[in-house]
Amino acid sequence: MKRLVIDPITRIEGHLRIELELEGNRVKRAYSSGTMVRGIEIILRGRDPREAWAFAQRICGVCTTVHAFASIRAVEDALGIRIPRNASLIRKLMIGTLFVHDHVVHFYHLHSLDWVNPVHALKADPVKTSELARNVSNYEKSSPSYFKEIQEKIRQQVERRQLGIFSKGYWDHPEYRLPPEANLLLLAHYIEALNWQTQIVQVHTIFGGKNPHPNFAVGGMPCSIDLQSDTAINTERLSRVKSLIDSMLDFVEKVYIPDLMLLAGFYKNWFERGEGIGNFLVLGEPDGDSHREGKFFIPPTFIRNRNLKAYEDVDYSKIEEYVAHSWYSYSVGDDKGLHPFEGETLLNYTGPEPPYEHLNVEGKYSWLKSPRYEGLSAEVGPLARVLAMYARGVDMVRESVSSSLSKLGLPLEAMFSTMGRTLARGLETQLYARAMQGWYKELLDRIKGGDTKTFDGSRWEPSTWEREAKGLGLMEAPRGSLSHWVHIREAKIHNYQCVVPTTWNGSPRDAKGQPSPYEASLVGHEIAKLEEPLEIIRTIHSFDPCLACAVHLYYGDSSALVLI
Repeated sequence: MKRLVIDPITRIEGHLRIELELEGNRVKRAYSSGTMVRGIEIILRGRDPREAWAFAQRICGVCTTVHAFASIRAVEDALGIRIPRNASLIRKLMIGTLFVHDHVVHFYHLHSLDWVNPVHALKADPVKTSELARNVSNYEKSSPSYFKEIQEKIRQQVERRQLGIFSKGYWDHPEYRLPPEANLLLLAHYIEALNWQTQIVQVHTIFGGKNPHPNFAVGGMPCSIDLQSDTAINTERLSRVKSLIDSMLDFVEKVYIPDLMLLAGFYKNWFERGEGIGNFLVLGEPDGDSHREGKFFIPPTFIRNRNLKAYEDVDYSKIEEYVAHSWYSYSVGDDKGLHPFEGETLLNYTGPEPPYEHLNVEGKYSWLKSPRYEGLSAEVGPLARVLAMYARGVDMVRESVSSSLSKLGLPLEAMFSTMGRTLARGLETQLYARAMQGWYKELLDRIKGGDTKTFDGSRWEPSTWEREAKGLGLMEAPRGSLSHWVHIREAKIHNYQCVVPTTWNGSPRDAKGQPSPYEASLVGHEIAKLEEPLEIIRTIHSFDPCLACAVHLYYGDSSALVLI
């Protein structure tokens, strides 16, 4: 049996290796390996819990905000801190900005080139491209001259052999199906999104001082509100936030969603490939900042075997992590699962020194642990959340899913797929962009009513804490359910564990041999050209992997695409 190795898979954050066992050109088994070692939990031991967020958000330069909030929520949960509503709303506006920014960047800059061929865009007629653009959207930038200018820029790069970000693509691959005009339209918006995304992150700089890695605080937000001050959150800055939110919604509804639907229409067969496990998990995004309040913007939900009619509430005590096939050891034995509050991060690398031909998939083969819910592998992320909200009857989600599938002439089952995952991400972006308008209005109304409080320091001093405490911080991150688990003893961090989305989705097999969603989603794929495994990359990219979050230090410098 042949084995195909893709290492690293690019256009993701971090270093991911995929190994495939092939029968002919068909994938029989797949193995997912994170080739970095987790270290953040070790770094945090013995530190002041109030500063944990500053370390935790350095896990990743892309996912900074989510790790900061999950960490802060875990510490606030442990210490019994309830923050002012204004602080919670400001956090939500920052979270919403991250979602919109992250999902748009993923679609255009990390995933679109799996479907869009920039070389074929040179064959497009700018006039016909303009007609296509006006048929799918009322976005103002749709003139023939606009598309001709973009086309000429690409042409100059090709003629100079300076493809830059478009170099080393599989541009002759038969799986590229878009007509030239669709390629040019989507490529123009790829370039448009580069500038747009630099503008909307100003929401983070206004409330958090900078981006990436904005400033936060256990107990609220470190920004004061004073409408007359030049240095605080004032009328001018609030007005700027409003215009940025409007810009987000405008781009999402006039550009991103129409482009996504256009793309999906040409690749309907990808609504039949790449599902994976069939179990979906949402740990939940609180309506405020604490899961203990029992109110959720996105409710905790477990869907078993695609059964949307029998969705289940989530019991956080049923989460365990396994290391049977991970380069870690447990003191209780590697075949046992540990709940994150009892989690251990003990390094035990027994693999080959890079570069190497292939992994020992019968033994340990990844730096990711294997999280399981009720002992089951489960997919997390936009698809899981959209399915959960659809199952629970959330009107906007039901309407957007039904409308999108109806336009494509597809049944609900089409969502369980590579393209369904990509569609769900776009629909979720619209949900967050609209929700931000409501959060902004509530914040503004509270300020106009005289409430400007953003921080509560009543539990700031360690003398007010219990000798020992445990806390859980939940955060529905763009890539899926994120949870930080902290154990505080004598005012110091005794144990800290992060269970992140890519760990759920990209883990190795567990003690029972159950594959992860990545591994299961690739089984059955037919690869047209083994030297250009575009089909594999499409499905993996649909999860939006972030290996920097799942594992935290890079080891070795091998880069290979090997057929053994």
